[in-house]
Amino acid sequence: MTTIQRLAHDLPNPGTMLGAVFYAVILFATAWLVARTVKVALRRSARQHGDSRAARSGASFVGQLAQIGIYLVALTLYAHIIPSLRHLGTPLLASVGVVSVVLGIAAQHTLGNLAAGVAILLYHPFRVGDQVQVAAPTGLEMGFVESLTLGYTILRTYDNRRIVIPNSLMTTQVSINLSAVDARVVVTIPFTISYRADIDRARSILIELATAHPHVLEVIGCPVTELGASGVRLSLRAWCATMDATYEVHYDLLEQAKQRFEREGIEIPFPSMNVVVQRLSRASGGKS
Repeated sequence: MTTIQRLAHDLPNPGTMLGAVFYAVILFATAWLVARTVKVALRRSARQHGDSRAARSGASFVGQLAQIGIYLVALTLYAHIIPSLRHLGTPLLASVGVVSVVLGIAAQHTLGNLAAGVAILLYHPFRVGDQVQVAAPTGLEMGFVESLTLGYTILRTYDNRRIVIPNSLMTTQVSINLSAVDARVVVTIPFTISYRADIDRARSILIELATAHPHVLEVIGCPVTELGASGVRLSLRAWCATMDATYEVHYDLLEQAKQRFEREGIEIPFPSMNVVVQRLSRASGGKS
């Protein structure tokens, strides 16, 4: 008797309770080890590709699909090994059609999310790490794609909230990928000066301040965009590296411009009396 035959003879009989438990432990422990190995291998593969957003997205999604497939194979093998489960094969196969229809109706949203997740993986409208703007119950939301799962896309917002969006919704709504190809963002900052102020001097100051800001990549211009009731509006426009940087640039330049305008004698006007009356009228609902 060979070594393999002796080992097979010493194994518990799969027809007994002890054998059923033994093979369940062996098969599903093996499935766990294989799934773990596949997950680690995919992570290493992603790092070998520079740990890019595309590699991380693909590794995460393929890893989840692989784990499901591995456990299904383990379950199928277990059903084949245990004699009592093999005898159930014929009636189970006969009811597969009915069960498939019932499961399809009951899990249509889940299956739709799964199919949409596969489409996201194939077409790459966005990847893990991309900055995306989407429509949510709270309005337009911007955040970074933190993870792509089989059913959901999870965004992390600037205030550290998590927006969980079904993949089926992500593939049907119009989303803006702010990181696609070029991550730069334009910031537009309005400034109002009085009609008596020197427009050219005010424009020169604003461009100088923007050029000196560390988060401004390039100043686009500072044209006159409105002749208002109380003053002349200039709109400073500049390129920033990220959306986060635009907020810092906006706040910094507002403060710096006010301080510089005061030193240079450039007047920032108060709203005219007509504007004040209009605002009060709107606030009171139009009542005199």
